[in-house]
Amino acid sequence: MNRFVFVMAALASLAAGCGSSSPTEPEGESVTTTTFTVPLSAANEVPAISNAEANAGGTATIALNVTKDASGNVRSATANFQITVTGFPAGTTVTDAHIHNAPAGTNGGIVINATLTSGELALVNGSGSITKNGINVPADRAAAILSNPSAHYFNVHTALNPDGAIRGQLSTGTVTGGIGY
Repeated sequence: MNRFVFVMAALASLAAGCGSSSPTEPEGESVTTTTFTVPLSAANEVPAISNAEANAGGTATIALNVTKDASGNVRSATANFQITVTGFPAGTTVTDAHIHNAPAGTNGGIVINATLTSGELALVNGSGSITKNGINVPADRAAAILSNPSAHYFNVHTALNPDGAIRGQLSTGTVTGGIGY
């Protein structure tokens, strides 16, 4: 009877995944982070900003965290945003920030929302910063950004410039990670 219990326990241990991949860590997957550092300028908006926010600028650091399968296809992704802005008039209300799909000189649709709410980034003295982490990114959109970052731009919207106050194109990012399971 003891041998039967021992054999059954050993079989249960093998069935539970001992020595094989689990569903949360499939064999052959890799996780990478591509970091884009995007200089933002009012002059990059289309059309360029010429009102009280014309001297505004900043930087967006976007970390795109991607899980790829063994074939290199993007399975899932999230983004972390670190947004720093300067040169705005004191009291400016930031209303939103996004990644759009369009090359330089062209406006395009929003493809990833940084999930800011109006006034969340307070610019009491005309500058400020905010971090937004763990924003879900559709796998196909992450793949599109990685394959052609310059076809995407990041911009910050304000109450005075609801279509965008400062903007910058994504360019080649720095990749870290790639560890398989």
